[in-house]
Amino acid sequence: MGDFPVNPLVIIGVGSSFAFSGLFYHLYQEKKKELKKLKEIPIFKPDQHLVRVLKASPHKRLQYVAVEGLVQADGEPLASQFVPRCFGVIQRIAAEEHWKYWNTLTRTWNSRTMNSKETKNSVPFSLVSPGVYFTDLYVKVQNPLEASGCYLERVYHRVRRAEEGLVNVVMQGLSGEKPVAMEESEELLRVGTTLTGFGEVVLEGGQVMRLQAPQDGRKYILVPTDYRSFIDGHESSASMWKTLTAVTGITGASLLARVIYNLVKKQDDK
Repeated sequence: MGDFPVNPLVIIGVGSSFAFSGLFYHLYQEKKKELKKLKEIPIFKPDQHLVRVLKASPHKRLQYVAVEGLVQADGEPLASQFVPRCFGVIQRIAAEEHWKYWNTLTRTWNSRTMNSKETKNSVPFSLVSPGVYFTDLYVKVQNPLEASGCYLERVYHRVRRAEEGLVNVVMQGLSGEKPVAMEESEELLRVGTTLTGFGEVVLEGGQVMRLQAPQDGRKYILVPTDYRSFIDGHESSASMWKTLTAVTGITGASLLARVIYNLVKKQDDK
């Protein structure tokens, strides 16, 4: 091994750098393709322009578009159970107990979660154009719970630690289990949130517009931001993979150049 002209760790470093560079380049190309498809999607707001486009479309239907607007409850909104004067149209409340149990084999306390509960509530809501408070133009969002996307905002989170009294300590010693904490959280799609929905839009009755899951199999998506910010996020992700591709590629090339230089220098010395 002492006669081996190149340090094996350097060879591993060169190979790893080029391998990661290839992986990051693949991810960059995939993100570029995704970004190109996103930019081809028409973007609308709930206004007269969208009504005119729908009326001129076959079957008064747009197969896959993006609609950007503010969330407005069609009726009474949902009130937060924990935060005063906080209202939404989709609500998710979760609670779970954290326990520890005594493992006789390892003689340690191990963690586990018990009695997890989750409830989801929703009320009908629509998207309206920003700055418009009284309008008969809106896009009703159909079956939002079927849509993908992280569109809920966490408005409440609390971890309550279990109290340890003398009686509890004795019972824990007998049962081999003890409560640690109760965790509660609440998430809302709040009224007034800027939301962009990707899906199919249909016109019913001349003025009623509906955003719904596409019939052609494409994803029904709701994102809690405006369209431009959504695209910017994808562009930042693509830029990150591109930078990592360059950094790892340059690192691998530098290491390889160093190896070749040392080999040539060794031959010249001989």
